[in-house]
Amino acid sequence: MPHKTLSKKILVLGIDGMDPSLTKKYLDMGLMPNTKEFLKKGSAREDLVLLGGQPTVTPPMWTTLATGANPNTHGITCFNGQADWGEDLDKTIYNIDSRRCQAEQLWNVFAEAGKKTLVWHWPGSSWPPSSDSPNLSVVDGLTPAVINAAATCAGESMIVCNINTPEATFVPKAASDGNIPCVIDPNKRLKGGGDSNMGAGNGLILFPEDGEHALSSSPFDAAIAPIKDPSGWNIATDDAKETTLLFANGLIRRPTLILKENGKYTKAAVYKTKKDTSPLYILENNVFYTNIIDDAYRGETKVNGSRNMRILELSEDGNKMRIWVSPILDTEYDQVFHPKSLYKDIVENCGIPATYSLVGGGDRQLIEDCMIPSWDNVCKWYADCLNFLAKERNYEIIFSHVHNIDLESHMITKHMKDHGKNNLSEETYEGFMRKVYIQTDNYIGRFINLLEDGWTIFIVSDHGVVCPEHEPLLMGDCTGTNVRLMQELGLTSLKKDADGNDLYEIDWEHTLAVASRGNHIYVNLKDRDPHGIVDPKDKYEVEEEIMTRLYGYKHPETGKRVIALAIRNKDAILLGMGGDRCGDIIYFNAEGYNYDHCDSLSTTTGCQSTSVSPIFISAGPGIKENHKTKRVIREVDVAPTIAYLGGVRMPAQCEGAIIYQILTEEI
Repeated sequence: MPHKTLSKKILVLGIDGMDPSLTKKYLDMGLMPNTKEFLKKGSAREDLVLLGGQPTVTPPMWTTLATGANPNTHGITCFNGQADWGEDLDKTIYNIDSRRCQAEQLWNVFAEAGKKTLVWHWPGSSWPPSSDSPNLSVVDGLTPAVINAAATCAGESMIVCNINTPEATFVPKAASDGNIPCVIDPNKRLKGGGDSNMGAGNGLILFPEDGEHALSSSPFDAAIAPIKDPSGWNIATDDAKETTLLFANGLIRRPTLILKENGKYTKAAVYKTKKDTSPLYILENNVFYTNIIDDAYRGETKVNGSRNMRILELSEDGNKMRIWVSPILDTEYDQVFHPKSLYKDIVENCGIPATYSLVGGGDRQLIEDCMIPSWDNVCKWYADCLNFLAKERNYEIIFSHVHNIDLESHMITKHMKDHGKNNLSEETYEGFMRKVYIQTDNYIGRFINLLEDGWTIFIVSDHGVVCPEHEPLLMGDCTGTNVRLMQELGLTSLKKDADGNDLYEIDWEHTLAVASRGNHIYVNLKDRDPHGIVDPKDKYEVEEEIMTRLYGYKHPETGKRVIALAIRNKDAILLGMGGDRCGDIIYFNAEGYNYDHCDSLSTTTGCQSTSVSPIFISAGPGIKENHKTKRVIREVDVAPTIAYLGGVRMPAQCEGAIIYQILTEEI
C-alpha cells in the first residue's frame, strides 16, 4: 500500500567496527563534537546500541543492514562461505559476492522505484551490481578495506638504507612492526590453498599467524640498500649521498639523492634514472605524502600507481634512512565502478582513490605516523566524493561504507589489554583508539551540511571491536578451519610427517567434526561429505557429544569455560542463523575469551569500555530531534525503516520492523 514519503534524500553512513560503548565514552570526554551534534538533531537509544545480529563479522551484517533479512535468510553466514555440499569440509569460498545473496537489497528497490541511487563500497552483497536499473550506481564492495583495494599492485613495505649495507636487496614478507628488517621463519606461515587476497581456500589454522587475527603482527615487505657517494649522476651536488629505493619485489629501482640543507641531511629526491634532471618526487624528513605517482606492476603489466610514503628516520649525517611505503594502487583501474564512466568523473573532480595501511601493532611510529594518517586521507577522499556526488550529481539515496575503525582496531584493540606481549602500555593503545574515533568524528562532521540540505542520515555499523580479558584460543577465526582446540577435544585429527609432527592436512579417517570459519562445526557425515565417517543415524548423538565437550573445555589459565553457547543447526534459527549455509553446530566463544570480533555473541563486552555491539544514530527529515528511545533496535530493523522513510516497498525477504518510535509521524 503506498504511503507518504517522509524524506526525499537519504544517506547511510556505514562505519565498519564503530562501537557505541567507546563512542559514548569519547562523547563524554568531549572528543566527538560532530557526533554529539547529530545526536542533538536526531534519535538513538541512550546507549547508542544497535542490537547486532549473528555472526558479528562484516559480510553477513552489512548484508543484513541492506536487506532487512537475517543470515539464515540471505545466506551470507560468515566472512567466508562454506563450499557446496560434496566438497571437503575444510574448503571455503569468498563470501563478499552479491551472487551468493538470497535476499533482495534495498538499493535495488529504490533504484527500480525511480530513485537515483548510489552504493559506495558496501562489503555485503553489493558487488557485482544485482539490478539492471539505470538509476543504480555501485562503487566497489568487492573487498572490505578501501575502494579499489582490488587494484593493489604491491603491499606495504619498509625501505632501510644504511652506509653499512653492502647491496640493495628486496625481501618479501621480511619486516615486522618492531624490528626492521628481521626475517621470520617462512615455515610458520600459513600453508595451504586459496587466494589470500580473496580470503578463501582450504587453509588450516594451527598457529596465530595462520588466521585473520594475526593482522596486528603480520610481516610486510622490506628492502635494504646501501648509502654511498654519488656516482654517474648528471646533477648530484658534492655533499649529496645516493641510495636506491626498491619497489615491486625489486623490479623497480629508483636512484635517490639524499640532500643536505642548513648543514643537515633533511630530504630525499627520487629519480627515474640518474640521467634525469628533475626528480619524480621529493620526500622531506617526517612529512606524510599522499598520492605519489610512480610505475607499478599488475602481474607482468606495468601501470601507473599511487601510494603514500613517509621518511620515518633520516640521520643528520645522511648515513641512515628509513622509509615507510604504503600499498600502491593502479590509478587506471575502473573495474569495480558501475557504470565505469563514474570512475573518470570521480577522479577528475575528487582525485584518485586513496590507499590504506595495515601496519601498526607494536610500533608507535607506524601507528601514529603511517596508519592513522593513511586513514585520515581515506576518510577525507570518501567524504569529498560523497559530498560531490550528493550535491553535484544529484543522487537521492546513498548507501556508503568506510572501513577505518575496523582495520585500525585490528592493529590496536587486542593490545588495550596486555597479555604479556605488548611493546607499549595499555594506556598508549587506548590513546591510539581515541585518535581513531576523533578521525571518525571528523568524517561524520563532513556530512552535517547535508542535514542542513534536507538529507536524512543514518549512522550505523555492522559490529564493534572488543578487547578480550584473556588471550583467545585458536577457535572462531572466520578465515579457515580452526584446528587446535578441536584437536584437544578429540574431534579433529591431522596427518603426521615421519617425525610425528602435524601436517597441514586433515586426517579424515579419524576426524569426527571440523570447526570451519567463525561459528560453524560440521559433523564428518557419511553420504554427505566426501570423507564421512559418522553414520547419519548417529548424527544426533555425535552432535550431543560435540556440545558436551565444548561446554566442558576449560581455559588452561583460568579454569573457566571458553564457549558461551553451542546449539544445533535447527535451534540456531532463534539467532537468525541455521539452514544449509550454516554448520551442524553453531557456537560462540565466551565473553573474555573471544577475539576482537566475529566469534562471540553480539552482546559481548570487553576491557577499556569496548563492546561487539554496532551503533545506531539517525537524524534529518522524518526523524525526531534530540530523542532517546527505549526500543531495542535490531540490525534487521534498519532497512525497513529506511524504506518507509523513502516511500518505497520493503525488500522482498525483509524480516525486520520499522523503528516507529523515532519517526516524526505516527503509523
